[in-house]
Amino acid sequence: MKKLFFIAFLLLSIASSPAGMTISPWQQLFQGVDHAVGTNYPDATIPRLQVVHCVRVDLNNPDVQLFTTPPAPNFSLEGTETLTLTVSNFLKSYHLAVAIDANFYDANPGGSDPPAEGLPCEVHGLQICTGAVVSVPDFHNRYASLMFTRNKQAFFDFDNRPPGTNTDDIYTAITGYYPILSNGVNFAAAAIISYPDQNIHAVQPRTVHGISGDGQYLFMMTIDGRQSGYSEGALDTESAKWMLQFGGWNAINMDGGGSTALYMADCAGNPVALNHSSFVALTGGARERYIGSHFGVLAKPLPSQLDSVTVTPGDTTAIVSWQTDVAATTQVEYGPTLNFGSSTPVDSRPATNHIATLTGLFPGANYYYRAVSVADGNRLTSGCQAFRTTNSFDATELLSLTSSWKYTTNNLDGVNWPSPGYDDSGWSGPSPALLYVEDNGAVAPRNTLLPPGFVSPPVTVLPPTYYFRTHFNFTGSTANVSLVFSNYIDDGAVFYLSGAEVARVRMPSAPTRITYTSLANGSNPSSPPCSGDATVSCPTLFTLSGSVVQNLVPGDNLLAAEVHNFNVNSPDIVFGAALTAARSTSATPRLNIYASGDIATLYWNGSGFTLEQATVFDPSSNSWSMVSGPLSLSPVTVTNAGTKFYRLRR
Repeated sequence: MKKLFFIAFLLLSIASSPAGMTISPWQQLFQGVDHAVGTNYPDATIPRLQVVHCVRVDLNNPDVQLFTTPPAPNFSLEGTETLTLTVSNFLKSYHLAVAIDANFYDANPGGSDPPAEGLPCEVHGLQICTGAVVSVPDFHNRYASLMFTRNKQAFFDFDNRPPGTNTDDIYTAITGYYPILSNGVNFAAAAIISYPDQNIHAVQPRTVHGISGDGQYLFMMTIDGRQSGYSEGALDTESAKWMLQFGGWNAINMDGGGSTALYMADCAGNPVALNHSSFVALTGGARERYIGSHFGVLAKPLPSQLDSVTVTPGDTTAIVSWQTDVAATTQVEYGPTLNFGSSTPVDSRPATNHIATLTGLFPGANYYYRAVSVADGNRLTSGCQAFRTTNSFDATELLSLTSSWKYTTNNLDGVNWPSPGYDDSGWSGPSPALLYVEDNGAVAPRNTLLPPGFVSPPVTVLPPTYYFRTHFNFTGSTANVSLVFSNYIDDGAVFYLSGAEVARVRMPSAPTRITYTSLANGSNPSSPPCSGDATVSCPTLFTLSGSVVQNLVPGDNLLAAEVHNFNVNSPDIVFGAALTAARSTSATPRLNIYASGDIATLYWNGSGFTLEQATVFDPSSNSWSMVSGPLSLSPVTVTNAGTKFYRLRR
C-alpha cells in the first residue's frame, strides 16, 4: 500500500506567537472538539487584517467520528458523485457536531457556484465517505489527499495522482489542491511554482486541514477574507504560519474563497456559523454557497456538571430542576439564542435540589437555557440545553391569502357599504386575492388585476381608494377568541367587521374621518429585507381581541376593507388578507411541592395565578388567604409551615 506517512514529531507548545499574531485559549465545544480564534495586527509578518477560526479534533477520542459528503442516490463515478448542499445543511442533515467545506467540485449547472441545493456534482480528487469511494484521483490538478483509517489514523499523500494510492484500508478521505506544511516546515511558497494559478495564490479566504506532529489532532481552519476592515484573506505562506501556531505539523490547502465556511451545532442540533463567510457577506446574509464536497465531525456533547437536569415547558413559563452533590446556589440563564439574554434571580440559599421558573416566554417558541450553581466559589453548569414552549392556542383559518373578494372603485362616501345588509351585487368579482394594479411582481401570487381607472393621455389616472368585501363562516363559541390578520397592503387600509370599524393600517388615526380622497400616511418599509411598497418579506400583521371583535358571531360574518394609496395617481395597489381565529387553550397548572426537613418548595408552570393557603382543606370555605406577598411567581419556599394546604387561584 503506497502511503506517504510522516514520522511523528511532538510539537511543543509555543510560548509566544510571532509579533502581531494572537490566538485565544482553546474552548471546548464537544467531547474531543475544541475551538480557538486567531487575530492579528498587520505588520511585517502578515501585512493585512485576518480573522482565523480553528477547530481541533482529538482523533484518540473513541466517540469522535469523521464524515464526508456521501455518494449521491443516483451515483455515477466522474459524473453525479454528490449533490450540492450548504455546509450548514450538511451539518444539520447528518447530525454533525462540526462541518466545513472540503474538496473542489464542479456542479451541473453552475460549476463552482451552483444556483440551488440538490444539483449533481463531480468532486475533484479522492474522497471517501465511511469506506465508500465518492471520487477517485483525477486530472483536475487536485492531488493533496488527507486519509484516515477506520480507527482515525491519519495519512497524507501530497501527490495523489491517477491511478492513486491504495485505499484498501482507508475509511475517510478528502483532497485539497496542494500542501503548505510538511513536517513542520512552511513550504507554501513552492506551491506557486508547482501549481501555477494566479487567482488561488492571491489573497483569498482560506480553508486548510492539518494534522499534529504526533497524529493525535486534526485541525480544521478557516481564514475569512474579502471583508475590508474585518478580515482580508491570506496568502499560502500566511495560512501555513497560522496552522503552525495552532499546532499543525502537516497541512493542505482546500477549496476556499466563497466556499470557505465553518459551522458548529448548537445544543438543539441547529447550525451556528463560527466564521464569517465571504459569500454570505456578499449576498447580504441572504444565503450560503451551495457546494459539492463537505467534511464533518460527529462528537458527543459536553457532560453536564449538574445531575438530573430536567425542563418542563409550559406556554409562557418553564420549570427547570436539577441536583448537586453539595449545597449550592440556584440560577438559570435562558433566551431565544445561545447568547441567552435573560436569567432568573439568583437564589443564594444553599440547596442540593434546585428549582427555577423561567417567565416571559412566547407560546410555541424555541429557547435555550443553562442551569448554574455556585458552591465554594466553583461555578457548575449544565451546558447548553434546549426546549420548546407549548402552544396555548387553537388556530382555525377563516380566510386564506387567496380567498375571493368583491371590489369596486366607485366613490362611496356617505354610503354604509361595510354593512352586512349592503347590496354589493353591482360590484366586480368575486375574484381571488392577491388583487393588484401594477405591483411589478413584488407580491405573489398575483391573481386578480384590478381596473386601473381611466386614461387621460398621457397619464393614467388611478382611483385613490379601492373597496373590498368578503364573507367567512365562524363556528363555536366567540369567548376568548382573537382574530389574527396577515395582510399585503399597498399602501394603507381600514378594516370593518360586520359593519364596525376594527383596524386602521397606515391611515390617519381616529377620530379623523376617512373619505374616498384620504391618502395613506405611509407604506411598507423599503429598507432591507423589504423593498418597494408591498413585499412578500414584509406582510402587515395585527391581532384583534376583546371588545374589538364583539361583532364576531357564529355563522356568517362580513369582512370589509378600503385600501388607499399613498400618493395621488400612485401607479400601483395591492391587497390580500389572511384571517385566523385563535382560541386560548391554557389549562390550570399543576401545583407541585418538594419538602426537605422544615422547608417546603412549591412550584408550578403558568402565569396569572396566585398562591393561596389554608389550615383546613375546604375548597368552598372563606378560610383561604393569599400567601404573604401576594405570591404569583414560582417557585415559593416556606419554612416551618406546619400543616397547611395550598392552591392556585387566577
